[in-house]
Amino acid sequence: MAFDTAGFERADNCRYIPISEHGLIGDLRTTALVGTDGTIDWYCCPRFDSPSVFGSILDADRGGSFELAAEVPTRTRQFYFPDTNVLITRFFAADGVAEIQDFMPVVDESREAARHRLIRRVICVRGTLPFRARIAPRFGYGAEAHSTHLEGHVAVFRSPSLTLALTATAPLESDGLDVWSHFKLIEGESNVFALDQIGDDVPARSCPRAEAQEQAEATVRFWRRWLAGSHYHGRWREMVHRSALVLKLLTYAPTGAIVAAPTTSLPEQIGGERNWDYRYVWIRDAAFCIYAMLRLGFTSEAEAFMGFLGERGIMRGTGANGPLQIMYGIDGRSELPEYELSHLEGYLGSAPVRVGNAATGQLQLDIYGALIDSIYLYDKWGQPISSARWDEVGAMADWLCEHWDQPDEGIWETRAGRRDLVYSRLMCWVALERAMRMANRRGLPADLPRWRQARDAIYRQIMQRGWSVERGAFVQALDDSVLDASLLMMPMAKFISPTDPKWLSTLDALTTDLVSDSLVYRYDPTASPDGLHGPEGTFSICSFWYVEALARAGRLEEARLAFEKMLTYANHLGLFAEEIGPTGEQLGNFPQAFTHLSLISAAFNLDRALG
Repeated sequence: MAFDTAGFERADNCRYIPISEHGLIGDLRTTALVGTDGTIDWYCCPRFDSPSVFGSILDADRGGSFELAAEVPTRTRQFYFPDTNVLITRFFAADGVAEIQDFMPVVDESREAARHRLIRRVICVRGTLPFRARIAPRFGYGAEAHSTHLEGHVAVFRSPSLTLALTATAPLESDGLDVWSHFKLIEGESNVFALDQIGDDVPARSCPRAEAQEQAEATVRFWRRWLAGSHYHGRWREMVHRSALVLKLLTYAPTGAIVAAPTTSLPEQIGGERNWDYRYVWIRDAAFCIYAMLRLGFTSEAEAFMGFLGERGIMRGTGANGPLQIMYGIDGRSELPEYELSHLEGYLGSAPVRVGNAATGQLQLDIYGALIDSIYLYDKWGQPISSARWDEVGAMADWLCEHWDQPDEGIWETRAGRRDLVYSRLMCWVALERAMRMANRRGLPADLPRWRQARDAIYRQIMQRGWSVERGAFVQALDDSVLDASLLMMPMAKFISPTDPKWLSTLDALTTDLVSDSLVYRYDPTASPDGLHGPEGTFSICSFWYVEALARAGRLEEARLAFEKMLTYANHLGLFAEEIGPTGEQLGNFPQAFTHLSLISAAFNLDRALG
């Protein structure tokens, strides 16, 4: 897929391009966002959660960037090298055509893994084109001073916390802070820019054209070899595989962790305060990712995540909120203090810019269902879980028997206090039901009578107090009347038949209240205040849940049309942010794992239903 991006050239009166006008590259340790104009707007080194080196997507003046573009008027088109995460941005001018190939080599756990190499190859394919490059790192989210030393074709950027080396085949100039280059290419010529993390054990290294070519070919082979493991051959294969490649990019290879998104503070509303840091491991998001990966046949990612849980004792916690907390760092740390970067203006002035996430202290009981369901599926489709994992599952199930019937903040992490949320009860039911299935299938020791009693009590409570006779629907909280799109999970979790009259009535009510075309709102903040100011866009995971709910209810034509409409909201590369705004713009952190994993699930189940 490619997209004509004429009109998105940055100028003095256009300091930010749309969130969706970016592609993502990465090396399974960190990622970078590359704009359709050739500028790297976001790059954290050496890890997803490290301070940014290029952060102009959050502050065009102070954030830092790596600009690379033609010096004459051009049209640009951007696409991925087929079946890979190698990004190509093409420039079409009156006198020639050229392209930038952006990628990060994926290396194993070795000395070279600490290099975190980012390579940009500029190739003229027709005629002639003049180019300019400006490399302006701003370390520590733009708050840390640095010096620049230039010697020939190597520039070294030093800050107190990080040192980067830029090697180039083009001539470089510097003012002691930034580095720039101007060069002209004729057909068949190329230049290479390589940015490496360096240190005492990792010295600066050149990157000549031949080596860049070899590393590009090796990177293509890596992604194609990985994607060849997919078992999916149904409709929408290109979109499903692009979503799988995104989810793989969001994995942190050293630990098996999976981040919710590679960015922080991209706004859910332009100018609003709903700006959060998503560069961490949400138990819920990661568990849902495992479900999507297993559906496609990728078991190694599930195995790595199980390793993350086990080796870091994630399920053996003893906090005030139970064995689990809702999120962890990619290294398994539990402390993620939230603070604001007041010196950054935020994307299009959307402040505050936040680092860390205070929601880590919330109680969200639904995570137990998401996690135990993913363990159940891994045990079924991957490898039988170990006795140690089963002991942890059993301990969580025992804990839930005592604690399921309490208010919490829920899946949407509202900041308006705890409530008796129906979705949280639903997923507690899932946790106990899946634990019982595993115990029965494998003959594992379990207090089945106790688990069954709690499971059935949850079911009766949802049916009696989670159902509103007035609305003719299941509702957001017990004894309430507000609707919530999270309940689209009820038939998918196998809590209720997808053709049960109560569910069909709920589906109709949700369609009336929360669906706009194919787009679905999470809930109505005016009817259910969430402790934050301003509205939000439609939530894309809910939109794909809606497709799946329609398909399971047998409304296949509606489901297929809604799915096809949703695909039109993807960007030119098939990437989705967290939300869709009023005029179809992408909002929130980008790209979002939640959205892509739900796309995979919806496509898988809709394709199967269509036959």
